[in-house]
Amino acid sequence: MDISQAGAVWPLQTAAPHRSGREISKEQLIQRLAETAERGGVANALAALTDYVGATHYLLARHELSQDGGLDSVVCSDWPFDVVRRLAGIVMGLNAKTTELEKCLAVLQPCFHTMPDDIDLTRGVSREYCAVAFNVGRTRFSLMLLFPADVILSQVGLRDIALLAAYVASLKTSVDARQERECELTEREIECLFWIAEGKTSEEIAVILGISRNTINNYITSVMRKTATRTRSEAIAHAVRNNLV
Repeated sequence: MDISQAGAVWPLQTAAPHRSGREISKEQLIQRLAETAERGGVANALAALTDYVGATHYLLARHELSQDGGLDSVVCSDWPFDVVRRLAGIVMGLNAKTTELEKCLAVLQPCFHTMPDDIDLTRGVSREYCAVAFNVGRTRFSLMLLFPADVILSQVGLRDIALLAAYVASLKTSVDARQERECELTEREIECLFWIAEGKTSEEIAVILGISRNTINNYITSVMRKTATRTRSEAIAHAVRNNLV
């Protein structure tokens, strides 16, 4: 992530009036998360968590445990892009000064950091931001929150939403893994792709592989569905780009 440009500017001049989601109970929040997660609404789930704890903006970032590259991957965020890019350098510096043991001990422990002076924030938003880390499997996540200047965030509430954010992240990870598995080509499908790339027709491939032409066509249709291509030529191009043939 390029962090060489400073002077990030928030696009709004005044913070919108904040309404805390504390009007709902924790049980209602969990039910709401379950409903949004089923629909794949990660942004809506994070927005619900943010509002519940009294914050205004969220950023969920993923960090591989073996890397210290700052904000390796922003999973979901409603922060302005320039602010995220500027913050990447700060996170990278903090990670470099922290041992792996300290990182493990910091899991679910909210930490507060101050934004650099060269970042212009919306009027009414605190220059502090909160970061709370959690793990899903071997992947570390950070939930970062902005909040109004006159709001004191609850430590207990922050730990609660970190646990719930882990639940949301784990669901997204499971969905991504399932989709990735669904996109994997079988050996037979790769064989068909290879022979298509060699210029063979379905009839010729059927003779080569000893199966029917209709079965070959079904394999090819499956390949195009998994690779999001519309023609055999596009499927071949996809296979070449991804070193499948």
